[in-house]
Amino acid sequence: MNFAMDHQLTNTPQRYDTKIHRRPTRTVMVGDISIGSEHPVRVQSMINEDTLDIEGATASIRKLHEIGCEIVRLTVPSLAHAKAVGEIRKKLLDTYLPVPLVADVHHNGMSIALEVANHVDKVRINPGLFVFERPNPERTEFTDAEIKAISETILNRFQPLVKKLKEQNKALRIGVNHGSLAERMLFTYGDTPLGMVASAMEFVRICHSLDFHNIIISMKASRAPVMLAAYRLMADTMDREGFNYPLHLGVTEAGDGDYGRIKSTAGIATLLSEGLGDTIRVSLTENPIKEIPVCYSILQAVGLRKTMVEYISCPSCGRTLFNLEDVVKKVRDATIHLTGLDIAVMGCIVNGPGEMADADYGYVGKGPGVIALYRGRDEIRKVPEDKGVEALIDLIKEDGRWFEP
Repeated sequence: MNFAMDHQLTNTPQRYDTKIHRRPTRTVMVGDISIGSEHPVRVQSMINEDTLDIEGATASIRKLHEIGCEIVRLTVPSLAHAKAVGEIRKKLLDTYLPVPLVADVHHNGMSIALEVANHVDKVRINPGLFVFERPNPERTEFTDAEIKAISETILNRFQPLVKKLKEQNKALRIGVNHGSLAERMLFTYGDTPLGMVASAMEFVRICHSLDFHNIIISMKASRAPVMLAAYRLMADTMDREGFNYPLHLGVTEAGDGDYGRIKSTAGIATLLSEGLGDTIRVSLTENPIKEIPVCYSILQAVGLRKTMVEYISCPSCGRTLFNLEDVVKKVRDATIHLTGLDIAVMGCIVNGPGEMADADYGYVGKGPGVIALYRGRDEIRKVPEDKGVEALIDLIKEDGRWFEP
């Protein structure tokens, strides 16, 4: 290695730091859940029942919470829905637990927001729809007078909600969507991340002027590159202006199946790895309970939360001494209920011990019909292949790290 390269490698360690350094934010409470850089990245989802269906909505909220969803959102399109949320909250308290709830309020929803604020822990508003006017296809510009009038209307309609949330010490999500920017934002900035940031910052500054700071920001888009650009720009803008509000991450309308999961991961995991993001939601066109495992898998993959077993296994090659795919399945089936462990299943001794060096336990092909079990980097014992999974369980039990499913 020449001196220049050696000097570069030894004097720029931050470039190779594997620890995620989260963007510093204030703490915002949503019920009893704390959101911010000093706390775990929180997982949330949204029920798809009509909120007027009190029994069905309550049951869905409970199911989500029972499998690890920490905050649950429901849609509130009318005053009747807002009042129904009060019944849902009461039913949860009477029959289950006080689940942190978020109300989703959209078009011209001032009266709705004021009512539902009494029954939830956070209200989400969409700046592009909060003061909604149908776009004028004949319009060619916005005059200064029109922009001033719209700004005054926003302030007058938004201020009562901010004051109520402040009085009740509740939270607000300013949730911008790429697909629903206000007409004047589109005229000024185009359909761009810059327009999304301008839309959010207008509401952030109003909150700041009213000394209200229980704010969480989201900048969602259905395309990951747009979402990534919007969140990065939003974080930079807030930091530059001295606002340290947490970020709620998500790729909206991600779709379903593998692609929906990959698309969500591309956006969410990328930002988390950069230190951005304090709560996440994976938006799938599936039953919401299927979103929660994806959220936890993303958080575990980037090293932010350890909530399940991490399985490390090689892709198999000609040196593999057993049916790797079958054995990984057997090991997974036997240990999937455990938490916080790294378990490696490696096909042969050539790469096994080195590639699995950080694992808690290793299951490695030692020779034909023989398995070597490792604790960390140390080989503990050899066993016949047909006894391998059983012996692995025994080793975990010896260390007091086993519990029954």
